[in-house]
Amino acid sequence: MPGNPLTDPEWAAETTEKVVQLVGSVRDKTTRPVIHAARGLVFGVIALFLGLFAFVAFLMTLTRGMQALLDLGMDEARSVYVSYLIIGGIFCLIGLLLFKKRASVAAESA
Repeated sequence: MPGNPLTDPEWAAETTEKVVQLVGSVRDKTTRPVIHAARGLVFGVIALFLGLFAFVAFLMTLTRGMQALLDLGMDEARSVYVSYLIIGGIFCLIGLLLFKKRASVAAESA
């Protein structure tokens, strides 16, 4: 009789194999998706911080480059303020364009 530990010498090995298959199946359906989600979250946070760092480094380089360019035509103190004014103006224009685009998208969806 299959499944009888008294007459089947392979009963322990078969039962163990079935338990291992069951645990593996449960692990594949539960633990692996959680591990993949956690990895995605960790790599996403790392990418976010690296992107933020790259953006800040780009802004610093842009500001310093503009100051060096403006130093050719005016004194150092004035070139710092003018570079801040120019870059701030560029960001204000970008913000205004995005704000205008947001309002038109909201009006279309209503």
